[in-house]
Amino acid sequence: MKGPQYLLLVLAGLAALSWSLPAAHRWPSPRNLLPSLLALLGVVMLLLGALLTFLPRFFQE
Repeated sequence: MKGPQYLLLVLAGLAALSWSLPAAHRWPSPRNLLPSLLALLGVVMLLLGALLTFLPRFFQE
């Protein structure tokens, strides 16, 4: 069963979101681009990890 291995992707997405959302609001304007892009990447990782955890063969069929 390959589903639980994608839980690490979910946890990495949560970690990226938990750091980047507050940092995007604290950092000054030119530098807040990095945490903002990391927040977007965290959302993508979280959703992709959740999808592959529950439907591990989603992209193969």
